[in-house]
Amino acid sequence: MTTTASPPPRVRPEAPTDGAARPPRLSARQRLSRFAYRGSPYAYIAPFFLLFALVGLFPLLYTVNVSLFDWDLLSGQDEFVGAGNFVSVLQDDSFWKSIGNTLSIFLLSAIPQLSVALLVAYLLDRGLRAPTFWRMSVLIPFVVTPVATALIFSSAFNEADGLVNNVLNLVGIPDQEWKHDTFLSHIAIATMVNFRWTGYNALILLAAMQAVPRDLYESAAIDGAGPARRFFSITIPSIRPTLIFVIITATIGGLQIFAEPRLFDVSTAGGTGGSDRQFQTTVLYLWELAFFRRDLGEGSAVAILLFVLIVGIGLINFLVSRGIAGGAERADRKARRARRSDSTKGTR
Repeated sequence: MTTTASPPPRVRPEAPTDGAARPPRLSARQRLSRFAYRGSPYAYIAPFFLLFALVGLFPLLYTVNVSLFDWDLLSGQDEFVGAGNFVSVLQDDSFWKSIGNTLSIFLLSAIPQLSVALLVAYLLDRGLRAPTFWRMSVLIPFVVTPVATALIFSSAFNEADGLVNNVLNLVGIPDQEWKHDTFLSHIAIATMVNFRWTGYNALILLAAMQAVPRDLYESAAIDGAGPARRFFSITIPSIRPTLIFVIITATIGGLQIFAEPRLFDVSTAGGTGGSDRQFQTTVLYLWELAFFRRDLGEGSAVAILLFVLIVGIGLINFLVSRGIAGGAERADRKARRARRSDSTKGTR
C-alpha cells in the first residue's frame, strides 16, 4: 500500500502592520511643495533656453533650410537645389578672397587686442590713483557706436588729406594708400576693431584679476618671485577661465566684422569691400549676395560655411589657450615640488 505525501500547507503572508512599512501619504500641498522644490532650477533656466530656441536655434535651422533652395529675396522660394548653393559658393573666387581677408584682419586685430587688454588690466589691477576714472576712460571707446568709429577712422585714414598720412609726412614718410593697398587696409580696419574692443576685454580681465587672492602674490614676493614671474605663474593660471572666454568671444567677433569694412570706403565700391574687394570680409560678401544679388540661397550657404569656420577656429583657440594656461600652471607646480625636494634634502 503506497502513500502519497500531502503538499505543505499554504502560509498566508502576514499583512503589514501599521508603522514604518508604508510611507505616510503626502497631502496635495506637500506634493506641490516637493514638485516646486525639484522643478524650480529648471524653471529658472527655462527662459534662456526658450529665448535661445526662438532667436538662435530656429534662425539657424531656417538658414539651413534656405541654403538648400534657389531662394530669391523678393520672389521667395523656388526649386530645391540641395548642395548646389554650397558648390556655387565654394567655386567662387570672391568667397575665398573674403575668407583670406577675414582671417588676415582677425589675426591683425585679435592678437594685439588681447595682448594690450592683458597689459591694461594688469596696470589697472596694480592700484592706480583714481581707478574709476581710468576704468571709465578705457570703456569709452566701446560705448561709441561702430558707425561713428568707422566714419572717424575712415576720415583719419583718408589717402588725400587724412590725419594719419599728415602725421607720417611730418617724419618724412610719403602718403600711404590705406584704402587701395590690401595689407594697409587690413591694418586700418584692425585698428578700428582694436580701438573699440580692447577696453571692454580689459575690464573683463580686470574683474578676474581682482578675484585672485592677494596672499598668493605676497607669498610669491617673499619667495623672491618678480612681477613677471608672478604674472605668468599666478595671474595667468588663476584667470584661465576668463581668459578662454575672452579669446572665444574675440574670435567670434573678429570673424564676424561687418560695420568697419562696410563703412571704411563707401565711395569707391558702394561699401562692398573696396574697388578690388581688397578688404571685403565674409560677412560683407554674404551681405552682397543676399541684398545686392538678391540670392538668399547662396547667402545662407555662406552663413553656414562661416558658422563652421567660426566653430573650428574657436575650438582651436580654446585648446591652445587652455594648453598655454595649463602649461604655466604645471611649470609652477614643478617649481614648487623642486623647492620642496631641495628643502627636504637640506634638512637631511
